[in-house]
Amino acid sequence: MHSFNMVEEIKTEQKTEEAKPEHSYKIMGLLGKKLGMSGVFDQAGRLVPVTIIETGPCVVLGVKNYPGKKSILLGFSDINKKRLNKPQAGLFEKLKVSPKRFMQEIAVDKDVEFKVGEELRVDILKNGDYVDVVGRSIGKGFQGGMKRWGWHGGPQTHGSMSHRRIGAMPGRALKGHHLPGHMGDKRVTVKNLEVVNVDLENNLLAVEGAVPGHKNGLVIIKKAKNPKRKASIK
Repeated sequence: MHSFNMVEEIKTEQKTEEAKPEHSYKIMGLLGKKLGMSGVFDQAGRLVPVTIIETGPCVVLGVKNYPGKKSILLGFSDINKKRLNKPQAGLFEKLKVSPKRFMQEIAVDKDVEFKVGEELRVDILKNGDYVDVVGRSIGKGFQGGMKRWGWHGGPQTHGSMSHRRIGAMPGRALKGHHLPGHMGDKRVTVKNLEVVNVDLENNLLAVEGAVPGHKNGLVIIKKAKNPKRKASIK
């Protein structure tokens, strides 16, 4: 893992930006891997919690045109060819691209051309941008209603036999009724996370706040649709 010093103060001096590809800002997002959490100091000396994401390089595996829109199929994170079935291995062999673990369609500007095998990096983002991060939440297994839904529970006095139980139920379980069951392990989107730092050399991205998923979990980083609103979870 590349080192990423997150305890130094963010420099306020603006550095001269390197020349970027013509289509850098025409891509709506990238694929990445959550590395963990750290912290940085802002200009006021306040410690800001951030999540470090290894973002790219992503390889273009295909270009898809739909009525009125266009998208590209991106691949991320190399995987051993032995772990693929024959159709999957044949696809990467045909494209002459190393096998990828994670593939996802990302919307792009319909007027920009992309080539199969082209690499896209984190340079589509800069400090101060807002992004939506999509990941899969950590699975908690089967949980009771108090942990899963935040029930207050029954009376805690001596003699009560329903401290954490469900309680009275109708003749059938109504749709949407909160009950014990499987918790976590579902697609979660955290919106409007601010980009705190971009490390172009190591393909690392630091965003303020928490990102869904476990360490080394795969995530999708998209440009926020409503960047002026505060961070929210959907």
